[in-house]
Amino acid sequence: MDIKTAAALHRLRLVSVPEALSFPALLLFGSLLSRVSDIDFLMMPLGMIHGVLFVAYLVLLADVWKRARWSLKRVAFFFVLALVPFGGLYGDRVLRRDEADGVIAARARAERVGRTVNS
Repeated sequence: MDIKTAAALHRLRLVSVPEALSFPALLLFGSLLSRVSDIDFLMMPLGMIHGVLFVAYLVLLADVWKRARWSLKRVAFFFVLALVPFGGLYGDRVLRRDEADGVIAARARAERVGRTVNS
């Protein structure tokens, strides 16, 4: 895995947790608040924040798909995780493992190249 692919995975991880928490934390809280009180003005900004996070997640998912050459099945899995409340938390865990595996593989390649050059 090259550095650009690892960076794309890291960016997707950074957006996946806030996106996963934005639906239950922002939209459900705002909906509940608007039903029990007269505070309706919060729904539009809270919905907009959730929408921006969701679109950012999709854009970064497409970037990772292109760079990491993921299969359509894997991309669909991460898309479904974005639709499920708290699904991005599981996605973050999977992405963290992939990112760590990529760093380990890159270090191993660098050591192998260093040994062949120094030998």
